[in-house]
Amino acid sequence: MTTALIDTLFHILSALISLTMFAIFVWVILSWLVLFQVVNLRNPFVRQVSDFLDALMRPLLAPLRRFIPPIGGFDITPVILIIVLGAVNDYLLPGLNLALDNALGGG
Repeated sequence: MTTALIDTLFHILSALISLTMFAIFVWVILSWLVLFQVVNLRNPFVRQVSDFLDALMRPLLAPLRRFIPPIGGFDITPVILIIVLGAVNDYLLPGLNLALDNALGGG
């Protein structure tokens, strides 16, 4: 019973990490579309989506931005965050899940 609960929690955490990675992609694409004037922030829907994604991404990117300056005028922190989240999702979470399963005697 407890290993099933732990597996479920790890699947939910993995899904949240994947959803965050998708939100980063959408945020970057939207910022490019605004930059190149394909979409306009005067549109209420675009403004709401942009504000929501900004509020979501800024706290996640702030720690990285303290250590990684823009390179050639480009902010690479979203790429770094995607790499870190992907590594956590692909390597750290399965290892932790297996270790907890083994520690609880379910593995």
